[in-house]
Amino acid sequence: MANKKKVIVTGFEPFGEHAVNSSWVAVQELERLSLGDAVDLHVCEVPVEYQAVQSLLPSLWKEHQPQLVVHVGVSGLATTVTLEQCGHNTGYKRRDNCSFCPASQCCMESGPDCIHSVLDMETVCKRLNDSGCGVSFSVSKDAGRYLCDYTYYTSLHLGQGRSAFIHVPPLGKPYSSQELGRALQAVVQEMLKQLGEDHKHSEHCNHTHQPQHDH
Repeated sequence: MANKKKVIVTGFEPFGEHAVNSSWVAVQELERLSLGDAVDLHVCEVPVEYQAVQSLLPSLWKEHQPQLVVHVGVSGLATTVTLEQCGHNTGYKRRDNCSFCPASQCCMESGPDCIHSVLDMETVCKRLNDSGCGVSFSVSKDAGRYLCDYTYYTSLHLGQGRSAFIHVPPLGKPYSSQELGRALQAVVQEMLKQLGEDHKHSEHCNHTHQPQHDH
């Protein structure tokens, strides 16, 4: 199919107490399940390093020209699959796997404090929870001011908001790798559906002024 949708999904390498990072395990499981014939899925493991993210993400966006980039990270505090609505620019004080942290403690020197995804995570979350797939989903507006948040903000900037971040719990707390893989499959398919609906909607509405939502 010539008009395949290109989607990149990333997970992170192990760090800190996470000797196995459930995010990368879940992404590999998603790759095994696939997103169907209409989607060209590319997966990649991201180092838990600020400088590596700064060099890797622009090349991913440029090389693949994806419709959507979804980053997945682990949260020891999460008990649900958590959809992050926005990424933050400042507050990066925690050292990475190379014991490095940005001197400015921010992603982009003159960037906005916060960038929102074009996806409406509340709607995605509600549809998924109503679908009865056996995994609980929730929405968050604080991705934690570490590599997860840093990666998300960078990607939202590069992709004009066409990015998403998903936090998953550690393996077995409570979900298996298979359950997390299926959850990611359902999430990404729902996000692509919403992007498709928005595209159709904007084609119908491009002659009328759409009021901006206040955040």
